[in-house]
Amino acid sequence: MAIQKLLIANRGEIALRIHRACHEMGIKTVAVHSTADADAMHVRLADETVCIGPPPATESYLNIPNIISAAEIVHADAIHPGYGFLSENAKFAEIVESHGIIWVGPKPEHIRVMGDKIEAKRSAAGLGLPLVPGSDGPLESVAEAHKLAEAIGYPVLIKAASGGGGRGMKVVHSEEQLESLMSQAASEARSAFGDDTVYMEKYLSNPRHIEFQVFGDGNGHAVHLGERDCSLQRRHQKVLEEAPSPIISPQQRFAMGTLVASAMASMGYRGAGTIEFLYEDGEFYFIEMNTRLQVEHPVTEMITGMDLVREQIRVAQGEGLSCTQEQIKLHGHAIECRINAEDPMTFAPSPGLVKNYVAPGGMHVRVDSGLYTGYKVPPYYDSMIGKLIVYGTTRERCIMRLRRALEEFVVEGMKTTIPLHQALVRDEEFLAGDYTIKWLEEWLERQREAAE
Repeated sequence: MAIQKLLIANRGEIALRIHRACHEMGIKTVAVHSTADADAMHVRLADETVCIGPPPATESYLNIPNIISAAEIVHADAIHPGYGFLSENAKFAEIVESHGIIWVGPKPEHIRVMGDKIEAKRSAAGLGLPLVPGSDGPLESVAEAHKLAEAIGYPVLIKAASGGGGRGMKVVHSEEQLESLMSQAASEARSAFGDDTVYMEKYLSNPRHIEFQVFGDGNGHAVHLGERDCSLQRRHQKVLEEAPSPIISPQQRFAMGTLVASAMASMGYRGAGTIEFLYEDGEFYFIEMNTRLQVEHPVTEMITGMDLVREQIRVAQGEGLSCTQEQIKLHGHAIECRINAEDPMTFAPSPGLVKNYVAPGGMHVRVDSGLYTGYKVPPYYDSMIGKLIVYGTTRERCIMRLRRALEEFVVEGMKTTIPLHQALVRDEEFLAGDYTIKWLEEWLERQREAAE
């Protein structure tokens, strides 16, 4: 069925991104929004708008009855959830489909399985993906945890089965710490996700975070679009991403890409997905799968030339994949900087009125943002206000172009993380591609010490 009208169940830059792809495909858009987002760019540009509640996300962007009602009122054919909010909510996906509306996303059963980290690990193992050594399921007792930790070897990582973002996650360095930290992890998980289930993994001391973009048609065909290196993180939140990774060889890319695409094909996966790995000493270890579009998907678009949102819509309409694996070629290098409304050193949120906004331009420079001069960034949601994505034929040229683009980027009226990125892209270790998931926090600490 060809989609005529699509409701965007999200906000900010991703809502604008989806709107643009739809209009290029001749599809009308419906923007749902909270009262705080009435003046948002995607709301201004959409063909139709529906206010679905007050500012708190629980009363608007997470309000399933209101979103479904909006879709029925405007007679939307499809719903695209973007990322975050309800994008990985299997119940929402089921409700959408039960109302005869096309869900632009994976099958609900795959969202459910991969949303539970323990079930995801079991599924990954069954699909032949390499795992971090750890528990086969939930930890049922402290005694079981002690026995397993001794077998794996300290340090170990206690992780919440539900959720993410570093909550419900504790590193245990010794037997004496295990019981206390296991209890703390369970308590955090219960508070954050309503589920105190935890499991154990071997703690990798200094890995990279490498993820593979996959696409399936839902009928046993799947492809991969190479990897992204997302190792530059602060408190488990990605700050800068690049593709391809500076340290993955073509042989490794081919082997792992073939493996993940085969895994997705065998499970009949539909739509966009990302399989995330920790990488250390030449080995990959599966950590989770995100059954949605990623924030950092533009770097993959830059090096493949593919529009991933268009591809999502094609698959949702039943058209299948637009290309075979052999037709997908990776060219050059791309880097994305997440621009947040935050103090660049303390990371304290800094929402407010945009007094002046000038986006960088030029060849191979892309800005995904809903900002404009006079827009008031609301304090109720994630602090990311834009993404700067730059392409170059080589990593070195990409970085030089990125430096220039960051110099041109103007956001006045609030503090942003633009100065952080300006410093990062001049650091010698970053320039050498010599960093891991711990590197950025250690770098930030050095910057603070130097400033004192």
